[in-house]
This record gives sequence, C-alpha cells and structure tokens, in this order.
Amino acid sequence: MARYTGAVCRICRRYGEKLFLKGDKCVTRCVLERRPQPPGVRSPRRRKVSDRGLQLREKQKARSAYGLMEKQFRRYYDEAVHQAGVTGENLVRRLEMRLDNVVYRAGFAESRAAGRQTVRHGHILLNGRKTNIPSARVRVGDVIAWTPLGQKTGLFAYAKEAVKNKQIPQWLEVDQARLTGRVVGAPTIADADARFDPAVIVEFYSR
Repeated sequence: MARYTGAVCRICRRYGEKLFLKGDKCVTRCVLERRPQPPGVRSPRRRKVSDRGLQLREKQKARSAYGLMEKQFRRYYDEAVHQAGVTGENLVRRLEMRLDNVVYRAGFAESRAAGRQTVRHGHILLNGRKTNIPSARVRVGDVIAWTPLGQKTGLFAYAKEAVKNKQIPQWLEVDQARLTGRVVGAPTIADADARFDPAVIVEFYSR
C-alpha cells in the first residue's frame, strides 16, 4: 500500500494546525510555532476559499492525520455510508479501529506513523496472533500485545515508560505491567479528539 513519505511538518504548516504527526516532537520542537506560514512562495493576494475548498481541506486533514491515501480513505467512507447510524461517526469509528491507530492510542507508539511501522515489523499480536497489517480492523473485545521479539526492541522499552503518562481513551484498557491493551467499547468522535469535522467530509463526498 502506498503512503506519503515526504516532510510531515509541511502538512501542519499547510493547514495552520498541529496534527501531531510526529508525536512528542510536535509538543517540544514544533516547526509550526517557528514558521506558521504555509510552505511555498507566499502570494501577495489573499484569495477567499470556497465552500468546496473548505470541505476539501477537512478531508485532507483527516487523511493526513491517519496517514491514508485517497483510495483507501474513500473506501472507509463508502463503508461508513452503508452502515447504520450517522455517517460521520461511522467514519471516525472505522478510522480509530485500525490496528496501527489502536497501537498509538494505547501508548505503544509515539505517533500513528510509528504505530504503523511497529505493526509492519511484526512486533504486535492481535488476539494472540502476529499480524503485520496496519489496517487490520480491531473489534470490541480484541486484545493487542507485543510479540516475544518485539519485547526485546527499543520500541518496547520506550512504550513501557511512555504509557505511564499516556492519556488512554475510555474505549481502551491498558495493562501497564504486561503492556497489553484491550478494546472495551466503540470509540466516539469525542474520544477520537478529531482535528477535523466529519460532517464536512460527508458533505464533500455527497456532492
């Protein structure tokens, strides 16, 4: 699966908002605080952004936050549309229940990108089975843990300390001693702490 490999700080500067794509580095050494202007050549003219442009902006922010390409993000939206309930909430729930995001939310990685890498390297167990698919869907009742090989890495040592100060969402339970996590509920928009408006994204795709 393709993924963005460019400079992520440019993304935050483009939208003028922290998306925390680098985890703790976004708190201690944020480029946006030193260079708040968008990347590229600045135009002397200020152009008013259309409603369509604002909708595209929200969609792109969501894509960037979860590290997805357009085709994959659109598939999540199509699944959310055909699911019972509010489409925006369904979309956020599906994004949050990705395995790489659950690893990040549990405090096992400092960012979603790091969570994706941790999964891809085969360091995570899902219900006792090793999986290297970051997009694997996690369901209520599922348990994530570290593989024996993963427990010998520096990532495990980092997570052991980082999880002590990590704010764990209510839909997750984390055993800090064993460094395992369990999904105890479905995430909501409030739990996701989304920096985008799901309703606007639905409007974008509905046109």
